[in-house]
Amino acid sequence: MTTGTEDRDYRIVRIVRWFRRRRMQRFEATFTITARTRVLDVGGTSMNWAYLSVRPRLVILNTGRERRDAESVTWVAGDGCSLPFPDAAFDIVFSNSVIEHVGSPERQRLFAGEIARVGRAYWVQTPNRWFPVEPHLLTPFLHWLPVSVRAWITRRFTVWQWVTRPAPDHREFYIEHFLDDIRLLGPAEMKGLFPGARLVRERLLGLTKSLVAVRMPR
Repeated sequence: MTTGTEDRDYRIVRIVRWFRRRRMQRFEATFTITARTRVLDVGGTSMNWAYLSVRPRLVILNTGRERRDAESVTWVAGDGCSLPFPDAAFDIVFSNSVIEHVGSPERQRLFAGEIARVGRAYWVQTPNRWFPVEPHLLTPFLHWLPVSVRAWITRRFTVWQWVTRPAPDHREFYIEHFLDDIRLLGPAEMKGLFPGARLVRERLLGLTKSLVAVRMPR
């Protein structure tokens, strides 16, 4: 017999996987992906790539502590704001929900510039700041509030805490990370960071849930 918490966790996992599968199918439909396509995933893991019908020549750049869970992937430890690759080294650079985590506006500009530099094409996704549900703590309107109010609420109740029932140390780490390090972006900011890219809007219930900056091969 499962508990209510386990049932909620299972539903959340299914929803997340559904969104990821749909996003990766759209990515594959946008570009002509073959086993010879050179792809750099900045800040990802191998999980998303299981949803493609073909595995490209994949390099994943992430922090050194990330689990290296696929033998067919080349793993590189590094910083997305200073990529250790030459210009146009990859056919496509892919990044999923990373740019909002890199820090200040200046670091976000560096991150965007590095992606444009090393990729002939790119696909960069981020949650939309103007979607009413904050995507990390799953709590409506939280990200629109002043920092002091946001801090007061996150230490007392969020949907994420209700669903996951985290251990106290994990809860504190996650809350501090949310308050200090996440900077969500809206359409105007994404267009400014990726000039010349096409902005794709992923919608949920008619509202723009996520934004994707897409540049086709030059």
